Amino acid sequence: MKGLSPYLTFDGNCREALTFYHNALGGELKMMTFGEAPGEQNPAMKDLIMHGHVVKNGVVLMASDNMPGQKIIFGTSVTVSLACNSKEETDTYFKNLSVGANITMPLQNTFWGAYFGMLTDKFGIHWMLSFE
Repeated sequence: MKGLSPYLTFDGNCREALTFYHNALGGELKMMTFGEAPGEQNPAMKDLIMHGHVVKNGVVLMASDNMPGQKIIFGTSVTVSLACNSKEETDTYFKNLSVGANITMPLQNTFWGAYFGMLTDKFGIHWMLSFE
């Protein structure tokens, strides 16, 4: 196996979400719209994101907008777990991702030895951040 990355699907606001994550986490941001793909495209989708990603230090967060007629149901079955390199980095990312978020567990030292916190961001995506 070469790698495993979370792939998030949004209902028309993927560009906003990936831009937010890029601003929060840093790294490289790339996005391609449906309109940039070869062949005939649905005009209503030309500006929506067909594929995008934020890459930093080998960590990849991928995302796209959903296809027409597909309903997005945000649930609790997927969480993005971010392993950080320092307490300071954890604090920075948590603060950045907390804009408009619901903090489900503030950052704190845990009994298992990690500095850890959880939140659901303004797009409904669940995050766990930790530094061990």
